[in-house]
Amino acid sequence: MRGKNLKVRLLIGAAIAIFFVLKKCSQQEVNPYTGRTQTISMTPDKEIAIGLQNAPQMAQQHGGLHPKNEYQAMVDNVGNKLVNNSIAKDTPYQYEFHLLADPNTINAFALPGGQIFITYALFSKLKNEDQLAGVLGHEIGHVLGRHSAERIAESEYWQGLTTAGSVGADMGGLISGIGQNTLLTNGRDDELESDDLGVLFMIKAGYNPEEMIGVMEILKAAAGPNRVPEFQSTHPDPDNRIEKIQEAIEKHRNKKD
Repeated sequence: MRGKNLKVRLLIGAAIAIFFVLKKCSQQEVNPYTGRTQTISMTPDKEIAIGLQNAPQMAQQHGGLHPKNEYQAMVDNVGNKLVNNSIAKDTPYQYEFHLLADPNTINAFALPGGQIFITYALFSKLKNEDQLAGVLGHEIGHVLGRHSAERIAESEYWQGLTTAGSVGADMGGLISGIGQNTLLTNGRDDELESDDLGVLFMIKAGYNPEEMIGVMEILKAAAGPNRVPEFQSTHPDPDNRIEKIQEAIEKHRNKKD
C-alpha cells in the first residue's frame, strides 16, 4: 500500500510539474524594446496598476516625498528628458519620478509600470545632473526591461515546481533552492541590462554617460569595505558594473557615430 501511495504521489507531482513547464512555455514572449525573450504572465496594464497601487506605501516607508519642490522639479525634468528622447517614450508605461525624503538610505528603485523613486540620501550625493540621469536612466531600464513582471512569472514557476516536488518525493527544498539561485543570477543580469539601457538613454538625451561610473563609485563608497560578496548579492559588484558600463558606452557611442 505504501508503495502504491508513493507511485500515486509521483504521478501527481509529475503532472503538476508538466503543467507549470507548459505554462511557462506558453508565457514566453520577446520584449519589443530589448529583443530579449522573457517569461511574462501579466499585461503592461497590470504592471501599471501594480505600480500605482504600491507607490504610496513605498513612499511612506521612506519618510514620504521630499518637501523641496525645486529638487522634485529637477528629478522630473531629467527623468522626462530621458523618456522623451528614447524608446521609453514609445512604451505603454506611465513614467512618474518621485524624490523621497529618506536622508539615510542610499537607494533608487522602480516599481512595475513606470513608478520610479530616488531617495534624498542618494540624490544629495550626486555631483551633477548627468549623474542623476544615470540613476534615473537605470531605473527606466528596469521598467522597460519588464524585470519585475519577469521575476513574478519566474517565482510562480518555481513555486509550482516546488509544490510538484513536495507532492512527488519530498524534494521541494532542493527544487526551491535551484529556483532561488536562478532568480539570483537573473537579478544580476537585470542590473547589467538596466545599466546598458541607462547608458543608451543618457547618450540619446545628451547626457555624459561617463558620469554613470561616478554613480557606481558613490554606491561602492556607501557599501563600504565590508560589502557583500557578489555571489551572495542580487546586484553585481560595482567594480564589475563599471567595466560593463564602459563597454556599453563604447558600444552605443559607436552605434551613434
